[in-house]
Amino acid sequence: MADEAQRHGDGTGGGTGGGGAGGGGRGHREGRGAGARAYVGSFTSAGGRGVLAATVNPRTGALTVTGASDAVPDPSFLVPAPGGEVLYAVSETEEGAVAAFDVTGPAPRLLGDPAPVRGTHPTHLALAHGHALTANYGSGSVSALPLGPGGAPEPAGGVLHHHGTGPHPERQTGPHAHQVVPAPGGRWVLSVDLGTDSVHVSALDPMTGELTPHGRTALRPGSGPRHLAFHPSGSHAYVLAELAPTLTACRWDPASGSLVPVGEPAVLPTRPGEEGESYPSGIVAAPDGRFLWAAVRGDDAIAVLALDGSRERPVPVATVPCGGHWPRDLTLDPRGRRLYVANERSGDVTWFDLDPETGLPSRAGSIEAPAASCVVFA
Repeated sequence: MADEAQRHGDGTGGGTGGGGAGGGGRGHREGRGAGARAYVGSFTSAGGRGVLAATVNPRTGALTVTGASDAVPDPSFLVPAPGGEVLYAVSETEEGAVAAFDVTGPAPRLLGDPAPVRGTHPTHLALAHGHALTANYGSGSVSALPLGPGGAPEPAGGVLHHHGTGPHPERQTGPHAHQVVPAPGGRWVLSVDLGTDSVHVSALDPMTGELTPHGRTALRPGSGPRHLAFHPSGSHAYVLAELAPTLTACRWDPASGSLVPVGEPAVLPTRPGEEGESYPSGIVAAPDGRFLWAAVRGDDAIAVLALDGSRERPVPVATVPCGGHWPRDLTLDPRGRRLYVANERSGDVTWFDLDPETGLPSRAGSIEAPAASCVVFA
């Protein structure tokens, strides 16, 4: 939710992130040249403009805002529909809703009324089998909303409730679904739960929207998993923890729907003599599978991790400043050449050129985006 440091009193944020590879419809296909578009979600309750639309300079990666819509409160996470003419947003509020926008013009235009998710404070959104899926942080549930004619969402049909707690006295008194991701191949849906230190695997019925539990992977107690990204091969997934700056590497079996942890490296390089609080938020994987990038709040940094041929031993190699304060989310451009970071508290989106050999980001520019929470491309 918006600025959870105040809501939870522990200095952590609690919203979205997780895009990029495996981030639930992040649009990592080839770009459309000068026609490529970007969209920024933000918290209207913290001064944001809602959903911002921007053109993307194909040569420099620079964003130019063309319009905005505040028709929906706190549209904190976005996902474009295939084809790029419709954009979906969660409304991260107590009531919880999904809205659809027509984005064929310079400013997003609301399509019909937002549809209730039957859960509270949805923080993440994905598309699968004609449904919009939401991870509902407040109620610890995942909802499936059918998409009607023209793409408008309808009220949630299936709702899957998580159960359990964790050892953190404030953040883990109950389940908190933070991200929902269709697995490669489309057979399974994964939901990451910060409150119960687990990743749930379920099956979605395309006809009814019912989500059927299939399995649950337990992670280290108190780690607070927030988001995951799949390796482009589909054989592994990397689960980023919020309550501890660690990453859990997992083998993924698409046939059996099995997620098996194989290691838990640190996200940040060792820093002797330094102390501080680090709260990772979002993670993306390089299209060639050689690097991972993670946003880390508190440190206000982008962590760079290298992957070897086993795909099971991410090694932190560097950190660079995120270009602002409190990086809530990050994503790659459609070709994987640049990294874009939504800095919530400094109110900007900063982009970085990526060195293809080292994976190191170099700051290239930024735009003002008050209370920015995510960036997506279409």
